[in-house]
Amino acid sequence: MIEELKTHYGYLFEDELLQEINQCGLFKAVPEGFTLMDIGQPISHMPLLISGALKILREDENGDELLLYFIEQGDTCTMSISCCMGNSKSEIRAIAETEATLIMVPVEKMGEWMGKYKSWQNFILQSYHERTIELLESIDTIAFLKMDERLLKYLKDKAMVNHNEMIAVTHQDIAQDLHTSRVVISRLLKKLENDGRLKLYRNQIHLLDL
Repeated sequence: MIEELKTHYGYLFEDELLQEINQCGLFKAVPEGFTLMDIGQPISHMPLLISGALKILREDENGDELLLYFIEQGDTCTMSISCCMGNSKSEIRAIAETEATLIMVPVEKMGEWMGKYKSWQNFILQSYHERTIELLESIDTIAFLKMDERLLKYLKDKAMVNHNEMIAVTHQDIAQDLHTSRVVISRLLKKLENDGRLKLYRNQIHLLDL
């Protein structure tokens, strides 16, 4: 695990911190679709993403989901950090967008490293900044973009984190992530296909407009 840490976090953290993460962290490999963290679940560890991608979702009172943002290799989820630091339960759902490998850091180390390692403090603060920007973009998308624009942005983000313009996803999956109906998504996808922005296949979408 130390080699993975040095490869993906060696440019951020000093050797002493890397050694501590190696000693207390738990290596975890999860398949696509795996729920790593769920709403209302007590949080004992914070994820450091080594490979793959996760999608972070919120849920309304009716149980409908809304995609907040994706996190990729070298990232962590600031909403899980805030829950860790506040010793509270998770307010988000984290699902593996692809196969992923992670190192799970114990909650009790969070505050200790904030005071002990400047690099860790900088990493946490930078992560907060980046995820806050992404949350603001999500709010702007919902508030100001039409559904077809939201859909295209969603597909571009999904292609980016998967590093593939061929996206394996169903219309129902998209509708669930964007908090709308499958009928609306199917209609908009067909329109985007007619406009030459993408090509539709069975449970796959080839994004042409990257």
